[in-house]
Order: sequence, then structure tokens, then C-alpha cells
Amino acid sequence: MGLEIRPSADLRNHYNEISKLCKESRRTVIITVNGRGDTAVLGLQDYYQMKSELELLRILAEAEDDVKQGRVAPMQDSFAELRASLQERKNEI
Repeated sequence: MGLEIRPSADLRNHYNEISKLCKESRRTVIITVNGRGDTAVLGLQDYYQMKSELELLRILAEAEDDVKQGRVAPMQDSFAELRASLQERKNEI
């Protein structure tokens, strides 16, 4: 994955080219306005991947905080709660 910088006029005049570049080569295009970075354009696949990775990092940070704060339980208890929750959902269906 790379990075390309293009003026805002290219977004209007060469949208298909920029879209293809983002989707096929998985490059991010930075759109500039008056020579300054303004917008990042990336393919939808990359957007969803980035969003998923950020969510995972958030969950890991929360888990790390739980451990630091002593909010932990034995694994067997956690599995038992998870099984009960899944069984409850199954019975609702």
C-alpha cells in the first residue's frame, strides 16, 4: 500500500482513475486544497479493514485496563457465563 497526493481538481476530473487506483492497488490518495492535505480517499475494503482493526485495538485496550484494575475472573467462570448466554439466545429463537 502506498500513498499518492493529488489536487482536488483531480477528484472531479479523474474520479474513475482515483477510484480504480484505490481499489486495485489499495493505495490511499490524499486530496489537497490550495496545496494542503484536505481529504484521504481509500477503497472500501481498506476502510472496513481499518475500522475492524481500530475496534480490535479498542477492545484490547479495554481488556488491558480490566487486567490492570483487577477486573478479572477465572476462565472457567467466563466460559460458563458465555455458554449460558448462548443457550439462552438459542432458546429465544
